[in-house]
Formats: sequence, C-alpha cells, structure tokens
Amino acid sequence: MMGSPENEKGRYDDESPQHQVKVPAFYMARYPITVTQWKAIRYLPKVNKDLNYIVSDSNFPVTLVSWDDAIEFCARLSNHTGKKYRLPSEAEWEYACRAGTTTPFHFGETITTDLANYNGYYTYASESRGKDRGYNRPVGSFPPNAFGLHNMHGNVWEWCEDDWHQNYQNAPTDGSAWLSGASRNKRKVMRGGSWDDSPADCRSASRNYDDRSDRDHFSNVGFRVVCVPPSTT
Repeated sequence: MMGSPENEKGRYDDESPQHQVKVPAFYMARYPITVTQWKAIRYLPKVNKDLNYIVSDSNFPVTLVSWDDAIEFCARLSNHTGKKYRLPSEAEWEYACRAGTTTPFHFGETITTDLANYNGYYTYASESRGKDRGYNRPVGSFPPNAFGLHNMHGNVWEWCEDDWHQNYQNAPTDGSAWLSGASRNKRKVMRGGSWDDSPADCRSASRNYDDRSDRDHFSNVGFRVVCVPPSTT
C-alpha cells in the first residue's frame, strides 16, 4: 500500500489516496551514492552533460547534485557496466523503504536519532528530543531495514525518477515512474527526508519535490540507484 492512512500523524494531502501498487523485481543500492563513487563515475565518458568536480574521497553521501546530474550518473554507469541503472520510481522507493511494514517508519510507530539522522530538536510521538547533528553522516551509520537498506529515513533526500504530482489521483499501479509526458518537466520527486528535517518529513510516505536542474543549495539532497534485472529490461 503506497501513501499514508488518513490517521497517520504528520501526513499531508499529497500522500493520498492510499493505493495498492504491484512492484516488479528490481535491485536497489544498499546506500545512497557516496562522494567516492561519484568521483569514480565522473571520470567516465560524458553522455549528455558534465558532472561536478569533487577533489576528496569519502563515504559520505554525495550532495549538491541535481536530478539531471543523477540521470547523467546513471547513464555513465550503465554504459560502463552494460547493465541498466536508473533512479528508482517513487513507488519502488516507498516499497523499498517500508520493507514490508505499514507503520510511519520501517522501525515502527516512531523514530529516534539513534536510528536515523534528522533534526532531533523535533519529536514525532512520545520519544525524547534527540541530536541535531547539523550535517549528513557517512552511509551505513544507522541500522538497515528488513531489506538490508540503510539511510532510507533521514540523512539526505533522494531523487526519484517521477515528475511531481499533487496527489495520487490516477497514479500508475504497476510500480513504474509517473511521468507527465513533458520531456522537460521541471519538478521532480524527492523522498526520505534529511539531517535538516523533522521526523515527520522522514516518514516512509513523506514526499517532496524541487526543480530538476537545481543543485547549488542542496547540501541535503543526494540519490541512490536501482538496477533492473535483465529479464525485465
């Protein structure tokens, strides 16, 4: 079930209507793409556009990347490996985040800053205030969900393939990305919340968006990739 029930604390109307989606098989990266991984792919042959130059190596998630940058990264990685890499659809992302759960977080009804990196000044349920770390943390710093995926709640927002829509009216139910048909649709979906956000913004159903080409002020936005099994390409 994609979206949030009407009684979920912190929900917004853009998470409605809750609806059932059948998601075909796919592989998802255990972590968001790191600075070191970005640096490696940046030196591969360009497909459509240049990518930001980064000097250092680190296990922190790469940030200051636009949706268009993430698409270029996937294209270069696909060409290099001969496998199909892309951004997750919004439905794939939520399916992977929930990992079989129906609660606001894959941890359960609430969350703490021992479990994820968000602005602990804010609380969600009955938990105490936590830490406000003020920046993202290295990937894998917090426990994974039941699918073995880390950092699905908080740390950095993650780009999805979909165009932004105000709600789920007429959304696809086959797990595919919801695209408007306009090749240069400017607003793209982001998921997961970040180190700078409240726990409510880090819920499994929480949604956000921004301009596909914007990168300069996004110190809290990154991405992870999915790989499509050969039988479904």
